[in-house]
Amino acid sequence: MSKILENEQENANPDNNSKTQELESDSKSTTLQLVFHESEDPTLKFFYRPHTISTLIAILLGFVYVAIYTDDSNVELNTKWALVAICCVFVVFGIILFRDGPFIRPHPAFWRAILALNVLYMLALTYLLFQNKNDARQMMTFMDPDLGVELPERSYAEHCELTPTNLWNGIDIFVLAHSVGWFAKALILRDNVMCWILSISFEVMEYSLQHQLPNFAECWWDHWILDVFTCNWLGIYTGMKFCEYFKMKTYSWHGIRQIPSLTGKFKRAGAQLTPHSWTTYNWAPTKSFKNFFGFFVVIVMVTITELNVFYLKYFLWIPPEHPIIAIRLNLFFLFALPAGREYYEYYSNPTCKRLGAHAWMVLAAVMTEVLVIFKFSKGEFPAPFPNKVIAFWSTVLVLLVGYVLWQFVLTKNGNTDTTESDAVYNNQKDIKSQE
Repeated sequence: MSKILENEQENANPDNNSKTQELESDSKSTTLQLVFHESEDPTLKFFYRPHTISTLIAILLGFVYVAIYTDDSNVELNTKWALVAICCVFVVFGIILFRDGPFIRPHPAFWRAILALNVLYMLALTYLLFQNKNDARQMMTFMDPDLGVELPERSYAEHCELTPTNLWNGIDIFVLAHSVGWFAKALILRDNVMCWILSISFEVMEYSLQHQLPNFAECWWDHWILDVFTCNWLGIYTGMKFCEYFKMKTYSWHGIRQIPSLTGKFKRAGAQLTPHSWTTYNWAPTKSFKNFFGFFVVIVMVTITELNVFYLKYFLWIPPEHPIIAIRLNLFFLFALPAGREYYEYYSNPTCKRLGAHAWMVLAAVMTEVLVIFKFSKGEFPAPFPNKVIAFWSTVLVLLVGYVLWQFVLTKNGNTDTTESDAVYNNQKDIKSQE
């Protein structure tokens, strides 16, 4: 296998063994072109060819079957199957014609399909943005007739005495969901400090917003013992251990035909589901104001993404245990994996002038969710923010601004130019070349 010019940031062009990623800027900016090489396994050539004509023929044959043999007497069923077919056609289009992303495992086409699903989700949010709240709730019944019913208000701030019985009663399926969620975030962000900041900040947000969403009201030990120092800690710790494993692992890829034993062939097939290589994220928020701002943007966007789930299910009357919630969370995990890698490349590489497609779509989807929530929130929350919440966040804002002034202006510990980011990026390149 040829030398990899940069870990994990690879493209797989089906027509050529040379993998190329082109980050284009406007006409006044330079264009960065990274060329990657990977030996192609002759036994897997079929899976790395475009198959554009054969795919088109397969789709058209499917349409021929639908046009001739299907029963179209049920209007509602016809509409549902038509929407599914539209989504499938668009995903296939994305697999064939979208650009490759930063990952090539298990296959570049998989991540092109994820990008296509992200676009579809963004289109669904755009449609939702133009509906009123009541119509949006009724739209949910199209997917599940049991939806469209107002949810009962539920508070977890009852029986808050710290006893073994209360602690045990506070454990449910969502405890496991907490741990799995933070495991996923650790794989996306690859930074222990950032994960802990997010873990604590979300609990603070629950305190701040419990006057709007009753289910944010929890016992103090539920916030800090069960959530932060048990579930979140377990997920973050396990996720960071996985990151350390992938960082220290020696990556040596051989074709399946080159492996003599049957056991080795199965192991190589399973390894296709693991990363091709690994990049450790060094966010370095204190190095420069640019780094600090980029770090802060991640904190804000991840927090907003988590809060959006609670507000959307509140406005659309979706129970927390409904599969739609799990589907949304799992999709965003898949969206965020390549998006985080692209954002970090844009964040740390001074020659990268354009945000990647995955990162762009995730930002667009999250902010569109915010707009939907803002529109549907009219008349929902008559109670103003409590004075103690306003005072707390005012203090946080003052401290944050004060830190920025002290760190990057008064003491000049950081640089606002690209010198520091250049040093960070070059240092990472040196480490990668040694690996």
